[in-house]
Amino acid sequence: MGNILGRDKPLKEVLRENKRMINRAIRELDREKTGLEREEKRLTIEIKKAAKEGQMGAVKIMAKDLVRTRQYVTRFIEMRSHLQGCALKLQTVKSHHAMAEAMTSTAKAMHKMNKAIDVPAINKMMQEFEKENAKTEIMQEIMGDTIDDALGGEENEEEEEAIVNQVLDEIGISFGEELPSSAPTTSVGVADAGPQKVAMPMGGGDTDPALSELEARLNNLKR
Repeated sequence: MGNILGRDKPLKEVLRENKRMINRAIRELDREKTGLEREEKRLTIEIKKAAKEGQMGAVKIMAKDLVRTRQYVTRFIEMRSHLQGCALKLQTVKSHHAMAEAMTSTAKAMHKMNKAIDVPAINKMMQEFEKENAKTEIMQEIMGDTIDDALGGEENEEEEEAIVNQVLDEIGISFGEELPSSAPTTSVGVADAGPQKVAMPMGGGDTDPALSELEARLNNLKR
């Protein structure tokens, strides 16, 4: 539809005008239907009155008018129903139009957001972050090694001495249990000062391979 300036009206305005027109037509039909119902009641009363008075000719004529009036009432009801259906269709069109406008606005907003996001800049930023993160991890490892070297010293020696003493105690227990009963043994003590030594069998025979292996392990620990 065009207006005075020859431009097309917006769809919302067209739908609003059509809905207003349909509502006006429905109100007019309701008024006409109400008048016909009043006329129907009047004719019914007149027919009963004429029938009581014996005026059968007038009764027949008024009966025709009553039938015609009832037919018009039925037609008005049907027309009102059709108009209401048209109003519902217009409401559906209006809803679809509103949904289409919302989708269009959403698409425009998404397009602007996609244009605002600089993908190459984000990739560059992520690469810089990974590079700096790798540098930070390397610096942490270097600082950790430096601190370990600075704090090593006597504490490490004391810890190593404690491990050696513990191993000696464990070896002394297992060594005393594994020696044969005929060979004299000497237990390993930890109360005397100085390094402890494992007593070797005094039989003058060949050295036990197990004892040689234990002695080698002790020498490695003491280095």
